[in-house]
Amino acid sequence: MKITDGKVQWAGIEAGSKKISAIELIRYLQKVDSGSGDYVQERQEWQQGYTVDMLLGAVE
Repeated sequence: MKITDGKVQWAGIEAGSKKISAIELIRYLQKVDSGSGDYVQERQEWQQGYTVDMLLGAVE
């Protein structure tokens, strides 16, 4: 039976949460999980269709 990366990661989080505080666990996860992909490129792609007027209209 193959164990997915997500299950391995979840098992590690569960084990770690029993040994350290929630704050320490969050800090650890921030250090080891840098994400993936190109955030700047992805952000530019999904923001392409927005205009300043559209954004201002959404907050009014």
